[in-house]
Order: sequence, then C-alpha cells, then structure tokens
Amino acid sequence: MKRYGLIAALLAAALLLSGCMEDAKEPETWSLNQKNANAPKLPEGLAIGEDGLPMLSVYDTKEKALTDMDVETYVAGVVAGEMKNDWPEEALKAQAILARTFVMKFCADKKSKYDGADISTDVSEAQAYAASSVNSRVQNAVGETRGLVMAFEGEFPNAWFHAHSGGMTELPSVALDYKGGDPEYLKPTESVESEKAPDEAKEWTATFTVDQVAKACADAGVKISEKVSSVKLGEKGESGRAKTLLVNGESVSAPSFRIQIGANKLRSTLIDKVKVDGDEVTFTGRGFGHGVGLSQWGAYQLAEDGKNAREIIETYFPGVEIVELW
Repeated sequence: MKRYGLIAALLAAALLLSGCMEDAKEPETWSLNQKNANAPKLPEGLAIGEDGLPMLSVYDTKEKALTDMDVETYVAGVVAGEMKNDWPEEALKAQAILARTFVMKFCADKKSKYDGADISTDVSEAQAYAASSVNSRVQNAVGETRGLVMAFEGEFPNAWFHAHSGGMTELPSVALDYKGGDPEYLKPTESVESEKAPDEAKEWTATFTVDQVAKACADAGVKISEKVSSVKLGEKGESGRAKTLLVNGESVSAPSFRIQIGANKLRSTLIDKVKVDGDEVTFTGRGFGHGVGLSQWGAYQLAEDGKNAREIIETYFPGVEIVELW
C-alpha cells in the first residue's frame, strides 16, 4: 500500500506541475520560428557579407563620404540617433525593428539622392544617425532583434514614427499629405504618452510673421496675393490634426506648410488655435512630429508599463507581422 501511495503522490505532483506550466506565460522569444511565407524579399542589389548580413553603402552627411557597413551596424546608429540610449530596452527594440524595416523598404522602393549610396544619414530622405551614441543598451536591443522586420501581406510596410502623438496618431493622408492611400495597419490609434516627455513636446506655441506665413504658403504651392489677414483651420482628421489651413480663404496643405515654415518650430499639425494679431500669426498646439505610426514617447510609456517590443509595435501597427529575414 505504501508503494502504491507513493506512486499516486508522484503522479499528482506531476499533474500539478504540468498545470502550472500550462498556465505560466512563456517568455518572449525572438530567435525561433519567426521566418514564414509572408516574409518580404530582400531588396535586389544588396551585397551579402561574410557573416550573412546584407551590406549597405551609407552616405554620411557629416563626413561627406560613403561608408560600407552591414545593416545591423547601420540600425544601431539609427536607434541611437532616433532615441536616447538610456530609454527602456523594449522601446529601443521596437525602434530597432522599425529602423530595420525602414531601410529595407527604402532600398526596395527608393533611390538615395547621393550618388553611389543605398541610403544616407540625411533626415530629409531617411533616418537620424548617431554612431557615437551607440552604447551597450542599444547594441543589446539591436542584437536581440537581429534580422527582425515588420511585414504586411508579404511586403515591407511604411515604418513611420514620430516623437509625441499628442494623444492619438493619424492617417498618412491627413498628417503627411500622403497620396499612396491609407494602409490598414496605420489607422488612428489612441496613444498614452509618457509624462516624462519634455513640455515643448506636449504643448507648444509658435509665432511667425505674416510674411513668413505667406512665403511658407507659396513654398507649399499656394501663392497668397494679399497680406495675410486670416488663418483658420480647415479639414481635420480623426485625431484633430489639420489636413488643411485656410489662409485668406485659400486652402493650403497643413503638412506641407509645416515643413516649409519649420517643423521644429511648428511642432505638429495638431493645432488647437490660430490667432492673427497685426503682423504676427500665433499657433498653439500639441505633440511633436507628423503623428503617423509609432509614437516614441508612447513607446516609452508602454515599455514602462511592461509591454514588450512586439506588443508596442502591434499597438501602433495593427495587423503587421514581425518576421526574421536573416
């Protein structure tokens, strides 16, 4: 009887342990079972290095020279250029996946304006880059996401990101004046931004002269014939971002106007109020950046809330897959 009792006790313990293991949440893994039939193809023309990594010819705008490097080295420089290197690691990992997706899509669909380059460090065409700011945290984030990119229906999606959403992201057609259609994976999404974000990213005021406003309108393709006396908000998106501005009654693309007048001063098109006072025009708004895709300060908050990189990306890009290319 004692023997059978011992066997029964061992069986019960095994069943109990098995039940606990089924209920436990498995740790996030990145290196296994990521490749699938929906993975996009590597861009044609990229050489493959001895270690199996795609190679890039990167034009460095500071050095004014071309440098050959593997994609992972380039991604590390981008992560360090686009996020502070002391940010939560899961936010850094999410940024690494976006940076890798961005460069792959760029190489597949576009051509750098710099001769001989696959991509550059010029933010007007690509991503920020700061190799000198790469530290162990950045290296770890890049290493743990090695080869991982976003995929949507077998293609590289637009991996857009910005600093601070002001509470909600927006469609590309509204916030970027994008003419390529609004992808399913870039629907307006509520975003809880970190309170650690700088005040100038949360709420801001920017004042310009009426002449500056008129010139920005002209540079955006709309010539204002008379002195600017009226600036109003036109069409808006779901987030409240202005799609157009009405300047003396003329419709002007708000995203184009922002770029022309200075995107670091007119920090977003999430404009709450416009006031014309004599020779000055004052805009009051929220957020920093175009507002499409991932919000970096939102990713910061999600990481602090315990979300991993995959969950962060799926928050801002619903419907995308994360797949391994190498």
